[in-house]
Amino acid sequence: WLGSQCSTESETWRAVEYTIKQGQRDLLNNKQEVTEMKEKTTAIVLAAGQGKRMHSKIQKQFLEIQGHPVLYYSLKCFQESPLIHDIIIVTGEDMISYCKREIVERYQLTKVSAVIAGGKERYDSVYKGLLACEECKYVFIHDGARPFITEEILERGMFGVQETGACVVGMPSKDTVKLSDEEGYVKETPNRKCVWTIQTPQIFSYSLIREAHDSIRQKDMSKITDDAMVVEQETGAKVALAEGSYQNIKITTPEDMKTARHFWRNKSSVLRLFYYYSISPAWHWELLRILFLNARRKVLELLYPHSDIQLI
Repeated sequence: WLGSQCSTESETWRAVEYTIKQGQRDLLNNKQEVTEMKEKTTAIVLAAGQGKRMHSKIQKQFLEIQGHPVLYYSLKCFQESPLIHDIIIVTGEDMISYCKREIVERYQLTKVSAVIAGGKERYDSVYKGLLACEECKYVFIHDGARPFITEEILERGMFGVQETGACVVGMPSKDTVKLSDEEGYVKETPNRKCVWTIQTPQIFSYSLIREAHDSIRQKDMSKITDDAMVVEQETGAKVALAEGSYQNIKITTPEDMKTARHFWRNKSSVLRLFYYYSISPAWHWELLRILFLNARRKVLELLYPHSDIQLI
């Protein structure tokens, strides 16, 4: 039916994507609807990392996936989200002009209000981003090396922050986690049901995260690994957990780039498959046949990239 209503592949996919998103939004939270936020919300996107583990002359956030810089994808998500009012990019001082010219202007990212230089450490860059915010209610802090965020992730994060003032996205750990002692022996095995791997964005009430960063800057920050940790230590506020995605990976190593490109190839293959078989009168039977007989491996890898599930 969608194929018959649309004249081009791009129109068909936009219609499909809209339909899917509408269904997902209905399931996200029964308590309230997702509407455009009246309170100003700012996204701080960190793009100042050197990426030494990538072993590349090009910083990881500027490497390309499908012809676009890694950084572009998360900025595009924030640009298109009705939850976000403006974006602050924090990058290396020598990359400011590049970001303005090759990313902000090239992709017409009109919500970007500032491109500023970061600091020596990640928490320094976050603090500079917070100082650049202007009268916002909430702030999303995101690693520019995570290109696979979605509107649904942003919505779940916004639900969480409205309850507690602090929310991080992540996923339950699939692996058993061991805590070691200083000599390298197992000290403790936490209950896997209680272990989450944390991602970004991390979302906070601006006043709360600003207060926490102002306070901790007078102390030793060498063990700080994320912004939720700053809030936990300095304010004692509860931090809500919201579901992210197992595909919301941070690109840090060459292996991560291979995984990211694999995600995009699979996504593109499924979209093409859906389009070509949606315009056929017998599309439903043919699509099922293709999915389950010929494309079962690709579909499973796309849906469960790290799972041992097999289709019989």
